Amino acid sequence: MTQKQIKVTLVKSTIGTKQDHRATVRGLGLHKVNSSKVLVDTPEVRGMINKVDYLVKVSEA
Repeated sequence: MTQKQIKVTLVKSTIGTKQDHRATVRGLGLHKVNSSKVLVDTPEVRGMINKVDYLVKVSEA
């Protein structure tokens, strides 16, 4: 059984954001603007995305 996956893309710079929001973006595996990562859709990952939703774009993988 395959797990649902989502693609997360950093669309805004983390400069000027809170320290914990920058750490959350790094925890998602994103480094530079327009970098993308395909992640497994889990409640933990969704919580991280909700925290920094103004910095990232989410799409189906």
